[in-house]
Amino acid sequence: MFVKRNANAEIVLISKEHIPGVAEEYVEVESQALADFMQNTKKHLPVVEFQKSDQDLIRVLEDVIDLLTAKGIIQFTDLPQAAQQKLLSRQDIRHRIATLDLVSDNPDDETVNLAL
Repeated sequence: MFVKRNANAEIVLISKEHIPGVAEEYVEVESQALADFMQNTKKHLPVVEFQKSDQDLIRVLEDVIDLLTAKGIIQFTDLPQAAQQKLLSRQDIRHRIATLDLVSDNPDDETVNLAL
């Protein structure tokens, strides 16, 4: 395996292939340094899963807020000003992305498909 190390000589990236300027140092698969890197990476996987879950939950909350306002249960103006600004900003971003024609209804189309 080829690796990249940080200033503390800790492995921060591994690659099966030599990547000039990035992963140039060869390390045996059985090395302790590589085993330490893999063990440390496993510890961080739940954090990555949790961050992805946060992103998904944000979208759910936006949808719930939209539903509650559409049904007249709450008024958008009932939300704190900071929340209103964040929601409007996200709606604007989502609208700009949607108008880029990146999403296709044709599954055979090779355009980029974004989950908004």
